[in-house]
Amino acid sequence: MPKFSYQAINPSGNLVSGEIDADTEDIANSMLIAQGYVPANVTQKSETALRINWTKIRTQLSIIKPNELTLFSKQLRTLLTAGVPITKILEVLETQTDNLKLRGIITRISQDIREGSSLYDAFRKHPNAFSPLYCSMVQAGEASGALPEILDRLIYITEHENKIRADIKSALQYPLLVISFLVVAFFVLLTFVVPKFAGIFENAGIDLPVPTKICMWMYFTMSQYWYLLVGGTIALLVGAYYYLRSENGKLTTYRLLMRLPIVGPLLIKAAMSRFASIFSIPQSSGVTVTEAMKILYGTIGNAAIARELDQINERLEQGRGIANPLKSSRYFPPLVINMISIGEEAGNLEDMLNEIAKHYDDELEYEMKKLSDAIGPLLTVGLAAVVGFFALAIFLPMWDLTQMVK
Repeated sequence: MPKFSYQAINPSGNLVSGEIDADTEDIANSMLIAQGYVPANVTQKSETALRINWTKIRTQLSIIKPNELTLFSKQLRTLLTAGVPITKILEVLETQTDNLKLRGIITRISQDIREGSSLYDAFRKHPNAFSPLYCSMVQAGEASGALPEILDRLIYITEHENKIRADIKSALQYPLLVISFLVVAFFVLLTFVVPKFAGIFENAGIDLPVPTKICMWMYFTMSQYWYLLVGGTIALLVGAYYYLRSENGKLTTYRLLMRLPIVGPLLIKAAMSRFASIFSIPQSSGVTVTEAMKILYGTIGNAAIARELDQINERLEQGRGIANPLKSSRYFPPLVINMISIGEEAGNLEDMLNEIAKHYDDELEYEMKKLSDAIGPLLTVGLAAVVGFFALAIFLPMWDLTQMVK
């Protein structure tokens, strides 16, 4: 007897699924109705298995893009503002979400909430979709009863950071393209062009100049010990990957980067903008300073400044503010400290933090422009150095050969 897979609504109103034996699809529907179920989807098992497998594959391969998460947050905020119950909101969002992975996550969140879980507990089970900041702010919104306002601020931060990432990606596209072509040209010249000319010069008895000898040594090393070079490169990349993922690796990397002339100020200003934007949210939702600092520690996105925040949190005295502890940090500029101090004294710290965030947003755009302007000359110098090196390696002995012929 054929087997049918079904999805149906049980007498309690929940969606259930299973299998049933029946001769035809109509009989399977009738059997489910006789058991008190309302059939939603009934398909013969052989057809369903193939469809479900493809669905699972598509779900596993799909990626939740930032704009999809932002759209989800906007829809959630709008429906919450309209007073729609959270279970109904999740049902609506589940049907309107095109991303299969996000749809599955919404389904599991809805099920957890029906079982009595809080929105925060349901969200934090899916760290690949919702960041620690997102979950912490949802928790603060639930506790304060101001979840739509919290989501509104989160949407602003998310859209702003997505814009910064897009600007950085756009600024790096041209340099990466030039560097890729430069590396390809380097290997082509080193592997095919220079050795042929070097053979001609050696047969003519010309003493090779230093640039040509360096090229020949590099060619000999690559041709004879390529397996060692490939293995060493792979080992170095794997080691660097795991080291940079470790706490010490992240800390060391960020400390070194923030000492660089152009990159350092860019990273510091990006961290100040993120610090002020995120810190203003718990200030408006009644979260304590120590809890807010813990949220910042996990969401600031800069290991060196996160370590500073952790040390500052240890020196905080409840009710005494954070301006004085911030003075001991090496990365927080006087502007940030002074504005926070004024905000604490005047009782409008949230407004001051928003002003700090706007200021450093503008500063960040300026630093990005400086970085883009500096990349062009650096690439020109690098390109000229590579071309000049190979030109000397080829044309110096060719000049000697011309003189010998004369």
